[in-house]
Amino acid sequence: MIQRKQTIYLLLALIAVSACLCMQIGSFEPSTMGAPLQMFNLFVIGDGAQVPAVWPLFSILVVTATLILLTIFAYKNRKRQARLCVLNILLCLAWAAAYAVIGWVVGVENTTFRPELGAALPVVAVILLVMARNGILADERLVRAADRIR
Repeated sequence: MIQRKQTIYLLLALIAVSACLCMQIGSFEPSTMGAPLQMFNLFVIGDGAQVPAVWPLFSILVVTATLILLTIFAYKNRKRQARLCVLNILLCLAWAAAYAVIGWVVGVENTTFRPELGAALPVVAVILLVMARNGILADERLVRAADRIR
């Protein structure tokens, strides 16, 4: 059924991932005089120029959002839904790893990287996806127990 509690968790995870797509996820503050560079999931904006160096973050989140939506409507097959939850969790963790690499390792010369609030939303989505997966597995156990009683 689509009215299950895990559907709410999946919907909240979808909202978190979608909000992260639109929000600023970091900034590069120069050590000398100059305007800070703002980092979004698709590009870095600064001094009127857009640098599309961070597009992998955007593509990971678009795939994750699409798979979360697919997971919501896969409610008839609980095993597939649980596997899709695991895949979504792995994609969110891949986003976090790519964010760390792009933000702190690659970065911009002579700048300090500062993470923003939007960067925490995929971590919130991971927590919600774990809760959804636990709910899906609990439903599967309940259905198996009911089948065994018959």
